[in-house]
Amino acid sequence: MEENLKRINKFLSEVGYCSRREADKLIEAGRVTINGKVPEMGTKISKSDVVHVDGKLVKDTNEDFVYLAFNKPIGIVCTTDTRVEKDNIIDYINYHKRIFPIGRLDKPSEGLILLTDDGDIVNRILRAGYNNEKEYLVTVNKPISQTFIERMSNGVPILNTITKKCFVEKLDTNEFRIILTQGLNRQIRRMCEYLDYEVESLKRVRIMNIKLDMPIGTYRELTQEEFKELNALLDNSAKRMAEEKSPTRKKRT
Repeated sequence: MEENLKRINKFLSEVGYCSRREADKLIEAGRVTINGKVPEMGTKISKSDVVHVDGKLVKDTNEDFVYLAFNKPIGIVCTTDTRVEKDNIIDYINYHKRIFPIGRLDKPSEGLILLTDDGDIVNRILRAGYNNEKEYLVTVNKPISQTFIERMSNGVPILNTITKKCFVEKLDTNEFRIILTQGLNRQIRRMCEYLDYEVESLKRVRIMNIKLDMPIGTYRELTQEEFKELNALLDNSAKRMAEEKSPTRKKRT
């Protein structure tokens, strides 16, 4: 029956193989097969279908999902493609289950990144708008001016758009704190470059309610309290986004 079918990308996400976005890439590259055949994008499967990725069987083990907070060192790349990048996050952590990072933190940067085998929460976090705060400590190559703080706060033109308004606070002569709800590619570095500053160090210290509190190069599991609060923030964000998209009704006068 139709209600028992699900899209192949959703299946790969729910069983913890990868996010839906990564699943789409695998399907497009022809690395996924269903019952021995390469599927089209959007193909739906049933429980009786047999799925392989790169020739290896993928199935739902019904095990508890893993949620990790990791303090990424400089030089480690946030990719699951271990065949291409030798300094990848998966080999570095060497976790006993297949996990993947939620979002990215570029190679020259360090700090907090979350990893999981729960593809559903990856999609929820990446979609979360209002509550998906990410906090960074940044050191630049010259003294920070008040003009720099104001312009960073109010939006900078990069990548054919204007960055969203954000919180920026000067901490020291060359150091500032910034909280983003946006995730543009190398956003902070590009913003600084536009204002003629160069980032010398960049550390992410918080993602939503999860704070960086472990030594560099180590990881820990999220606590039950952290996970509960994280889900509440995601639910609230989804609700606000839905309300914003719904058409407003004008009151009769």
